[in-house]
Amino acid sequence: MRKLAQLLLVLFCLSLNGTVQAQEKKEEKNDSYYLAGAVPEVNGKVVFKKEFHVPGMSQNDLFNRIETWMNNRLKNNQNNSRVVYTNKDNGQIVGIGQEWIVFRSSALSLDRTEISYQLTASCYPEKCVLEIEKIRFEYREGEEKYTAEEWITDKYALNKSKTKLVRGLAKWRRKTVDFADKIGDELAAALRANPSAPAMAAKQEDPQKQKNAPVVIAPQQSVIAVTPAAPAAQVSTEYAEVAPAELSSSLIQMGAGKLVLVIGSDEFNMTMMTANAGGSLGKMSGKPVVFSFLSPDQPHEAMDKADTYTVRFYPANQNQPSVILECKKLPSQTPMEGQPRMYVGEITKAKVKK
Repeated sequence: MRKLAQLLLVLFCLSLNGTVQAQEKKEEKNDSYYLAGAVPEVNGKVVFKKEFHVPGMSQNDLFNRIETWMNNRLKNNQNNSRVVYTNKDNGQIVGIGQEWIVFRSSALSLDRTEISYQLTASCYPEKCVLEIEKIRFEYREGEEKYTAEEWITDKYALNKSKTKLVRGLAKWRRKTVDFADKIGDELAAALRANPSAPAMAAKQEDPQKQKNAPVVIAPQQSVIAVTPAAPAAQVSTEYAEVAPAELSSSLIQMGAGKLVLVIGSDEFNMTMMTANAGGSLGKMSGKPVVFSFLSPDQPHEAMDKADTYTVRFYPANQNQPSVILECKKLPSQTPMEGQPRMYVGEITKAKVKK
């Protein structure tokens, strides 16, 4: 009887080991998503960044909706997770969280780690950026502690040729990337007027870049405690076309609103960003132009590639632009390191709110 029990135990262990190996092989087949670039770094720190574009929604409306979402999400952890900082004037919300990531669960074992993190949401007109950073792990009930920088980055979690995940760290990298994706999906759902409608990532030729593509939320039909944006037909009647040469320089006053750059005309495949370092109207070689400045830390690849773009100026606390300028990009100097990046657009068409 004892030998039979030992035999059954051996067979069970062999079966369990086979199941684990099969699962690992299945995961290895899908590891292309988790290879180089899946864990982004900024100045040596792991920072997952999710960008959302919400046409028609003002900065204040985005702030209100994201603050509600973050408060509810962190409270659901039922621990010390909470929102620790809000500033409605600059559109920033910061929260800290702790929760469990489960690697594998069965009737006989539970392999999991506690992850702690910081969420930072930055709100702008028609756009918000969510950053997930300061990630820490506590494993085996706190006996082992790791930071994301020393545990899941390309340097440690990938082989030298960056073609495979390192076996011992693979589960950590996969689950952390999935965790960041899940948070991004939850925020996208919170920003949609219809949570069941899918959000769309901007189209990318390289599938590897799809995970980091900005997410465009369908134009809002209703938002929390605000008046819905006017339909396109109604908006067009509120604007008068003005000859670019007749534009007054006072129409754009930084400090009194936001300057938003729009690249592309398809609402589901466009890039939108706030010119954080400012902008102004002027002339260059006798041509009416608009100067737009991106701060040194802002992504600029989309603007570098664009030939044409649109500039919108939103007065403070307004969800409709007062000025819309269609522009042809002119050559401009490459900035020195650490300096704002300037873009000069020749104004080809101008609309001013009546």
